[in-house]
Amino acid sequence: MDIVRTAAELAKRTEGRGRVAFVPTMGNLHEGHLRLCEIAREHGDVVVTSIFVNRLQFGPNEDFDRYPRTFEADAAALERKGVDVLFAPLEQEMYPTPQVYRVQPPPLGDELEGAFRPGFFDGVCTVVLKLFNLVRPDAAVFGKKDRQQLKIVRGMVQQFNLPIEIVPAETVRSADGLALSSRNGYLTPEERAEAPNLYRVLRGIADAIVAGRTDYANLEVAGRAELHERGWKVDYIAVRHGLALRIPHPEGFDHPNLLIVLAAARLGNTRLIDNVDVVKQEGKD
Repeated sequence: MDIVRTAAELAKRTEGRGRVAFVPTMGNLHEGHLRLCEIAREHGDVVVTSIFVNRLQFGPNEDFDRYPRTFEADAAALERKGVDVLFAPLEQEMYPTPQVYRVQPPPLGDELEGAFRPGFFDGVCTVVLKLFNLVRPDAAVFGKKDRQQLKIVRGMVQQFNLPIEIVPAETVRSADGLALSSRNGYLTPEERAEAPNLYRVLRGIADAIVAGRTDYANLEVAGRAELHERGWKVDYIAVRHGLALRIPHPEGFDHPNLLIVLAAARLGNTRLIDNVDVVKQEGKD
């Protein structure tokens, strides 16, 4: 595996090697990230993974400085997985001058995650567009755990006519249902034992919809109340239509196959996000 730090080195390593599949990450890798790399191998002749902790997507009170940097372990894991190129730029390579030009997300960027993390999606879209311009992938793999991000990045690619296939990857979970996340490492042992209840509550809402319930607001309220009673601080639980994450029709006209339940909640000092398809649909988004 080649480790490169500059765009010029990256271009030399990928030129003429066929179809490029790309997995952008911020490092501190877990099995979920490595699964993205496996999927990338199915979509490209050369697999490029990036590690870059993007300052633009962290708010003033968020954990940019605290975010774990585990580069040596990450590089070893990627090499074992068969990644061809690790692009690990320094900040001055990505932002040689202050980034005064930004990508403005659609209105969806101000909802759900965007409502609780103002500016998050303009930071995500800006760095992803820059990475796309540097890597020039034919395909890019994004996990469905960050469902809103996946939707917004796909829309950006479509609206800017970028010749990139966005490949969705299923959320990888621990045996107890907890979605794998770099932030799981912040949990205390007691919090880690409690954390799978976020998925359990979302799955319960999804199963209720499959069983015929269409009073989505009541289901959301009940889910928030249950987590609150267990000691969580809930930012949102939301039932949304999968196509554009719009609010579903209040009369229940949307087919359950098209619905997603999303959530973000804080357990102690750790903020976790998750989502489930009401009807499980592998490989689709």
